Amino acid sequence: MIVNKYNKRAKKINSLLCVGLDSDFTKIPKRFLKLKFPQFEFNKWIIDETHEYAVAYKMNSAFYEMRGDKGIAELKMTIDYLNKNYPDIFTIFDAKRADIGNTNNGYVISIFDWFCFDAVTLHPYLGQEALQPFLDRKDKCSIILCRTSNPGAGEFQDLVLKKPASAKGSSEAKPLWQIVAEKVSKDWNKNKNCMLVVGATYLKEMKKIRSIIGGMTFLAPGIGAQGGDLKSVLKSGLNSKGLGLIINSSRGIIFAENPKEEAKKLCQEIRKYKDN
Repeated sequence: MIVNKYNKRAKKINSLLCVGLDSDFTKIPKRFLKLKFPQFEFNKWIIDETHEYAVAYKMNSAFYEMRGDKGIAELKMTIDYLNKNYPDIFTIFDAKRADIGNTNNGYVISIFDWFCFDAVTLHPYLGQEALQPFLDRKDKCSIILCRTSNPGAGEFQDLVLKKPASAKGSSEAKPLWQIVAEKVSKDWNKNKNCMLVVGATYLKEMKKIRSIIGGMTFLAPGIGAQGGDLKSVLKSGLNSKGLGLIINSSRGIIFAENPKEEAKKLCQEIRKYKDN
């Protein structure tokens, strides 16, 4: 199972840290801008500085697509560098893709077979049938948006829904995020290759989702700049094996004065709260 790649790395280095390579070109230090491939060289430096503490790296497509073909080329260079030099580290393409099935076939080939990422973030709004091309890839991971960390997430995710009386199963009213968690864990995760995005800023919901989905892994954005509390997130989100969380930090590490020290600091905090 592809999830085992993440678990193996997490156990090996005793960490749950994911470094987000959200390499905003306007914030890259000037010394890199003089180089032929500035975004890649910056990413390479961050990776080399932080890899000993990182279980995963996550790249948000927006920060590369905004530079057109140059950004896409340097994104490809980045993932190739990771796969060649640190092949045991889990890689995530934060693209939030979703479309009808035949369109998703193109995304699957691009993300999994050309870029060669281990995982991709996906919207559940079009349902299982549309996402089936991703779900069918037993060797890759589908990370489904469930309860996201942004302040406006509740506009749709908190809507309380009730099944029609004629529908099978319980007619209990539930928020949409709970329905997504139940649907993914019970119906979509047949190949044991699904994870959920559960924001670090919504602890009550995280705890509830953990009770619903058992040992499945969460990608938990929102630590640091968005205000998520690490100790509380670990308490609410760890599974029974002391795993099941990917703690993402982007800006707080990559644009710090000393990225290595920031990654080390967060990793040590994770270890302290996880192991006690």
